[in-house]
Amino acid sequence: MNIVLIGYRGTGKSTVAKLLAQRLGYEAVSTDAEIVRREGATIPEIVQRYGWEPFRDRESEVCRDLGARDRLVIDTGGGAILREENVRALKASGVLVWLTAEVKTIARRIGGDDQRPSLTGTKSFVDEIEEVLQQRLPKYQAAADQVIRTDELTPDEIADRVIAAVQSAADRAPVQ
Repeated sequence: MNIVLIGYRGTGKSTVAKLLAQRLGYEAVSTDAEIVRREGATIPEIVQRYGWEPFRDRESEVCRDLGARDRLVIDTGGGAILREENVRALKASGVLVWLTAEVKTIARRIGGDDQRPSLTGTKSFVDEIEEVLQQRLPKYQAAADQVIRTDELTPDEIADRVIAAVQSAADRAPVQ
């Protein structure tokens, strides 16, 4: 079984993935880092060179590959849920935990991040976060097996809640 962390950037996915992997003896894998490794270029470079759609194609390949593995904590890029094929691939062997936070928390956490290009190109930083979150909200809701709000929690507290949520989901899973 895999633990798959979904959500907008700045909700704690990367930090919590590393903590969970250490605690559980799993391997932590970032879909974004895997794309960068495979392409030999940063995400802004990939998007500038090829555009968002080819980036999403690469993301889908990574989701398929990781979804076929076991005992991973997968830190997904914020847009991984935009394609149903990614959600299916990740759910095949994983529990999807949506880490969520308020816009002001996200803005505070990612204010200095220059490794992701603008998703809208024309909006202010906070307006972009609000707009993209609104667009993605139904996708996150549909994909999530569990939801954890991270605003006032430390990474260790988030990890504790993820473990409890995954255990709860596993307890409810039908016996095969």
